[in-house]
Amino acid sequence: MRKRSKSKFKQYALTVAISLVVGALLRTYVVQGFRIPSRSMEDTLQDGDFLLVNKLAYHFHEPQVGDVIVFEYPFNPSKSLIKRIIAGEGQVVEVINKKLYVDGEMAEGRYPSKHIDYQVFPAEYSNRDNFGPFEVPKGQYFVLGDNRDNSQDSREWGFLDMKNIRGKAIFIYFSWAPDPIAPKWESPYIVSFFEIVFNNLIHFPWRTRWERIGTVIQ
Repeated sequence: MRKRSKSKFKQYALTVAISLVVGALLRTYVVQGFRIPSRSMEDTLQDGDFLLVNKLAYHFHEPQVGDVIVFEYPFNPSKSLIKRIIAGEGQVVEVINKKLYVDGEMAEGRYPSKHIDYQVFPAEYSNRDNFGPFEVPKGQYFVLGDNRDNSQDSREWGFLDMKNIRGKAIFIYFSWAPDPIAPKWESPYIVSFFEIVFNNLIHFPWRTRWERIGTVIQ
């Protein structure tokens, strides 16, 4: 009887170990979860969206203009960002009074985008509304957030090197609406833990954006 119990325990332990290894391999080489932490990609993506990112996508072909990608922030590799590719190597990008041009042609409206600020800043003051023209260097990309007036992107920190790209955003598997008055993680932490768990359970049906779950990212 004891031998059977030990045998079953070994089988369970082996199953768990294999599952953990497979999960780790999938996360490292195939897919990875990513949470949207800001409003920079509205309305395509919203603060609180949870995505799956295909990490194999660019092992077989080059990133394409229009792709929504996750990448390492060039000045802090431990931080991941998500933006849309607007132009690739050799293309010339320019922003004139909020209007996007690629290779001298109007590209505003070619990709999902919006502006939330009526002000137009001159180039001497900011690159947000007036930028370029600049040619994208070899092996690099020009990326923008869809929420153009509320995004830190290539207009601010420059072109993105191919080596920093981690994968292509595929679809939204969950979406959780932020609540500014929800309990925060703070001392005493044991109290915060139970407050957060209770609050999330109570508000789960209302804070979950059901209509966004399963949305394919384009």
